[in-house]
Amino acid sequence: MSINTDFVIEDRVQLALNYFLEGYNCAQSVFMAYADLVGLDKETASCLSVSLGGGMGRLREVCGTVSAMFMLNGFKYPVYHVSSQEERTVNYANVQRLATAFKELNGTIICRELLSSLGTLDTHPVPSLRTSEYYKKRPCCRFVADAAYLIGQTFKES
Repeated sequence: MSINTDFVIEDRVQLALNYFLEGYNCAQSVFMAYADLVGLDKETASCLSVSLGGGMGRLREVCGTVSAMFMLNGFKYPVYHVSSQEERTVNYANVQRLATAFKELNGTIICRELLSSLGTLDTHPVPSLRTSEYYKKRPCCRFVADAAYLIGQTFKES
């Protein structure tokens, strides 16, 4: 797939942050910020990525921003045929590169570890209300920005 690289990474990072501050979850925010570049409308992108928020449905596993990067990576490095070991290897290598880069910035890709400063994390399926207090205490904006930046760099690579 050919991805239009005529975009400014910082603008996409800001778009992802804006989505997060509007109330979209972390995964949606990153995924939706690049959806138009991969031929998806905002609504479809939102539906595809919503379940990954909160570390996969608030299970606090892999950070939703990281999962969104990995999903977008599939558009940059698609695997069109199940038997294509070469395409799959390229895709997986870039997933590992993205994970390593995110870990270098944040120490881990695991939601519960990223949010450990908040104490015990609720895994109840009811999402937290998005209040000003929510945004003040959560470091998630940093993770949204980091993931949006990293996948933007990947999209810009030739």
